[in-house]
Amino acid sequence: MAGTQLNVLVSLDQAKTQWYHFMAIVIAGMGFFTDAYDLFCIALVTKLLGRIYYTDPTASTPGTLPPSVSAAVNGVALCGTLAGQLFFGWLGDKLGRKSVYGFTLILMVLCSVASGLSFGHTAKSVIATLCFFRFWLGFGIGGDYPLSATIMSEYANKKTRGAFIAAVFAMQGFGILFGTIVAIVVSAAFRNAYPAPSYAVDPVGSLVPQADYVWRVILMFGTIPAALTYYWRMKMPETARYTALIAKNTKQAAADMSKVLQKEIEDEHEEVQRQVVAGDNWGLFSAQFVRRHGLHLVATTSTWFLLDIAFYSQNLFQKDIFTKVGWIPEAKTMNAIEELFRIARAQALIALCGTIPGYWFTVALIDIMGRFWIQLMGFLMMTVFMIALAVPYEHWTHPAHHTGFVVLYGLTFFFANFGPNSTTFIVPAEIFPARLRSTCHGISAAAGKAGAIVGAFGFLYAAQDPKKPDHGYAPGIGIRNALFVLAGTNLLGTVMTLLVPESKGKSLEEISKENVDEEAA
Repeated sequence: MAGTQLNVLVSLDQAKTQWYHFMAIVIAGMGFFTDAYDLFCIALVTKLLGRIYYTDPTASTPGTLPPSVSAAVNGVALCGTLAGQLFFGWLGDKLGRKSVYGFTLILMVLCSVASGLSFGHTAKSVIATLCFFRFWLGFGIGGDYPLSATIMSEYANKKTRGAFIAAVFAMQGFGILFGTIVAIVVSAAFRNAYPAPSYAVDPVGSLVPQADYVWRVILMFGTIPAALTYYWRMKMPETARYTALIAKNTKQAAADMSKVLQKEIEDEHEEVQRQVVAGDNWGLFSAQFVRRHGLHLVATTSTWFLLDIAFYSQNLFQKDIFTKVGWIPEAKTMNAIEELFRIARAQALIALCGTIPGYWFTVALIDIMGRFWIQLMGFLMMTVFMIALAVPYEHWTHPAHHTGFVVLYGLTFFFANFGPNSTTFIVPAEIFPARLRSTCHGISAAAGKAGAIVGAFGFLYAAQDPKKPDHGYAPGIGIRNALFVLAGTNLLGTVMTLLVPESKGKSLEEISKENVDEEAA
């Protein structure tokens, strides 16, 4: 069948930017705000957890999480996210985008609160409970990736679709920043209310009992903005592309979008309805999918995998890098809450100056430059800045050069977000047919989380000093060599980007060749 474009889809593609677009961005974006808050705030509190549950007062330095515990706390939510992306991505194509959208939010809110209420009489039981709830938190977060991206791409017009999907993803930046602000405010309040000496002066006195409340408050606080959007999530109608192309109900799709667009949309002629009902039905494991979209799936999965190795290792272990180059003082010169305050302040600066501007540069320019060129440029610039950090690494460790290190480090975040971190999220929501769109986005995102797990677990061990590793760790290759490895993954990402198709300015059906005969394709 030569692809006949339905009236309702033409209306969506040609719709002017209006209030419902911004509502959709906020509703979908608040999920990502919470996602980023929950996934990255754990990096802020891991040093505090080490002090609370693993400090030996007779030791010369404060306690830190043992290697296996640190890997579990940092990585378990990522494992849950990977599983959630695959499961909810598939479910979004089977039951509808809206049907499971509210459930993912409820799961995120409940498990985020439960993480903060982790209980137990021993360090082991507290950490085990925390990891259990963070896995299921990650599972809910995972569902938000394919569902939010697919919903936004299917609601948007073709002229500004890239900017709208990028704006949803850009809420991650505000989530990361909000996490650091909450940590700064909470730690400053507790620091002033319960003054304590540094660990070097008084190992026992440096950790006040009230510090155990600090990390719990921080973990739970991110649920508030997401919980507030639940009502509006439930009020959103199912996307017209799901209703018309998958559920085959063109009349309902036209009725739903007439309300959303506030204009009358004519129902289709019987012949067009018959063509839609008789449209393509080949699946993910068919020869047709491999022929039409096999390379596309290789491109989206490989680039997201390679990007997240670098992106998550940088994000989750900023605090360790800052300590190694001397931007944050040695742990023993501070009390427990002061250390959290300093880490949060450093990460807030990186989020404000590098992370957030990068996201919004993408929003502003993606429908001008296109997805392909932004992704290629981002990977290339990340490679350049990683090498610039790694080659003269000893130079950056001297106190006089810390500012230069932080500027270059911030630029790698800027070009990650004005680059592949945004585009790897956008492209899979555009280039696959409607009945497989959520599934393929989930597979692509899960490949990304596999990369994040490699980054989170691998960097933890690889970055250890070859001569003086942290307590409990085997010698690694050191931060300098780890930065070279990350530069290599970014360079490989640049190469794999060459397989990514450009989707700027085209309708979703045109890009995915939806309902087009094999000969026409």
